Amino acid sequence: MGRFDHILAKGEQNGKISLTQHLTEVASLAEIVALNLSMDSEIARRGAILHDIGKASSLFQQTLNKNFQRPPGFVFRHEIASLFFVSLLSPDEKFPIIDMIVGHHKSIYLDAGGKGILDLVENDQDCLKRHLKDFEIWSKDALSILSSFGFQAEQITIKQAEVNFNDVVDYCESKGYGYSIWKGVLIAADHLASAISGYSESLVKRLFIQPDLSYYQTRKSDLYPLSLVSSDDRRLHTIVTAPTGAGKTDFLLRRCKGRVFYTLPFQASINAMYERIKEDLKNTVADVRLLHAASSLKLENGKVEEKVLQRHIGASVKVLTPHQMASLVFAVKGYEAMIVDLKGCDVILDEIHTYSEITQAIVLKIVEILCNIGCRVHIGTATMSTILYNRLIDILGGTEKVYEVSLSNDVLNTFDRHIINKTDSIESLKNVIDQAIEQKQKILLVCNQVKRAQKLFENLSDRYPKVQKMLVHSRFKRGQRNQLENELKSTFNKTPDACLVVSTQVVEVSLDISFDLMITECAPIDALIQRFGRINRKRTKETIGHYKPIYVLQPPIKETDALPYSLEILQRTFEALPNGELMKETDSQKLIDLVYHCVQFVDIDLSAVFSEGKWKIKELWHNSKSALLESLDIDSVTCIEEKDVDYYNTASYENQAKLEIPVSYRSVAYRKLEKSKEGSYPFILPSKAYDADLGLLIDFAQPEFYDTTKQFL
Repeated sequence: MGRFDHILAKGEQNGKISLTQHLTEVASLAEIVALNLSMDSEIARRGAILHDIGKASSLFQQTLNKNFQRPPGFVFRHEIASLFFVSLLSPDEKFPIIDMIVGHHKSIYLDAGGKGILDLVENDQDCLKRHLKDFEIWSKDALSILSSFGFQAEQITIKQAEVNFNDVVDYCESKGYGYSIWKGVLIAADHLASAISGYSESLVKRLFIQPDLSYYQTRKSDLYPLSLVSSDDRRLHTIVTAPTGAGKTDFLLRRCKGRVFYTLPFQASINAMYERIKEDLKNTVADVRLLHAASSLKLENGKVEEKVLQRHIGASVKVLTPHQMASLVFAVKGYEAMIVDLKGCDVILDEIHTYSEITQAIVLKIVEILCNIGCRVHIGTATMSTILYNRLIDILGGTEKVYEVSLSNDVLNTFDRHIINKTDSIESLKNVIDQAIEQKQKILLVCNQVKRAQKLFENLSDRYPKVQKMLVHSRFKRGQRNQLENELKSTFNKTPDACLVVSTQVVEVSLDISFDLMITECAPIDALIQRFGRINRKRTKETIGHYKPIYVLQPPIKETDALPYSLEILQRTFEALPNGELMKETDSQKLIDLVYHCVQFVDIDLSAVFSEGKWKIKELWHNSKSALLESLDIDSVTCIEEKDVDYYNTASYENQAKLEIPVSYRSVAYRKLEKSKEGSYPFILPSKAYDADLGLLIDFAQPEFYDTTKQFL
């Protein structure tokens, strides 16, 4: 047992880790992160050692006691206590290390809880005095620990500690606009050290491995025409326009030179892409990770180390949704660590056109920031308006910086697969469905709203009780949703019998399923073309030239029924579509530009922190998560069923994830639902608001439907 093992970084409730062990682990990782960025690794090491030295304070140590009761108004920030020792630093390392210490937990100003250093100086007259309590006593242990790490640790008086503190305050007040890369280094190392503490050193060796992507250079086939197109071009960025099944994924990966971030719009998409890339690179040392709240469900049988690393820095290939990079746009807590991970990497943005207007605006802003931090950006699309295309070219620096790739008309003609039929209602298609079932076909029915998908599924269940059927949307418990996706790809996709699958937009992108018949509500033309890609998807020499039917329902009358889309765009799309004719791939761009003959891009510059090539937030500041949740109508929070509360509160992370239902913040935030204090702090749904076959029933997500015998507080 070491001399200072009684001085803890974390108490028993968090694994009981000594301060020296924690500082050692953070320092080791900070060096690795700094080296990857060609930064001074010695500064990174020394900053990592100093960042938590304030935890040696007797005040902090007492907060780790199991029975500690925090007095009203008691505020002790260990990072402030750590600043008392900055006079031990040389002039060259002082300011980078202050960045590492002062903001690694709180925004230095306008912190959500009012606990940033400038907030406390402004509003708490006793801040300095409280943090200096018993300094003469505990600083001796702190200095001894620092000495053991190689610091020239001369005695620091209370007066010197006060001078150090005031120097830091002056420095913080003088900060300009931008982000602190040093703060990012520390946060990235600190979070990872906390996650991997106690695990083998082999885990650390997996960080920042450049993936061997040569596998994608070897696959060539006439069936995948992009495999025959050279990816060797000196321009930094890429835009590839090609139909589903042309080999975009392989081509985009062939364009990558470093570590890769691969983004797709939906959870089902990224799950499928993760499994695909993991399989492709299984014979290499590449560390492939899935960044999603439900990623642990894909790793249930994986090694502990695999689960631990998923959310952290240093992956060879990371598969995620663009929403998980949105913290860059709003400077949400930890955004500097994301910059540290992304800086200089290759970022693939696949099917960028499928987003809502606000999300598309955020993605465009992400592209601006990625260019600012030295990333190479590769964009793949089956359908993109010329206006959006030109906007991206402009953001990426013009045609001299972008390798543009598309296919010839002769090649595009071989991708014609669908006969499009317009119809006024699903009721008029009863004979079509009956005949398809009789012929043992696979039928996919797609709705734009979860409620309508649920109602349609119930109607079809009554009408065809003996036919295999499934409902898939995003409002199921994650564990159940994972099972549905697996069943959809295996049982339903391969059954020789007839089957009915009712879904929402979640099937649009990169889910490797192929059906015989589609009936779909009208969606924007670009989303529809993606949707069509689930029908007659399997491309072989025998299937080329064979066509399968798609029926598109006319748009609704009311704007609210058109959501999440614009009614005007749906009307234009329906009018532009062929009827009873072949959907020609060579006509796709013309149809898209006919629908999107003018595009009003949503302006998010007022809430974004990056505009016109400049950062609009001061260094060491960050915004609260609510800025992001309010701006994005995405699955940004979770719910659990009230009957699951007791189990959830004591379950492992993986088992908690299985019970969570992802929802958008705005859909539940103002319903006055209870919230759990465990896990991801989910909202608690009345059990009446969840059905095993139908998923979330949002109309019952109201407090009056709670089981009054249950207590949540």
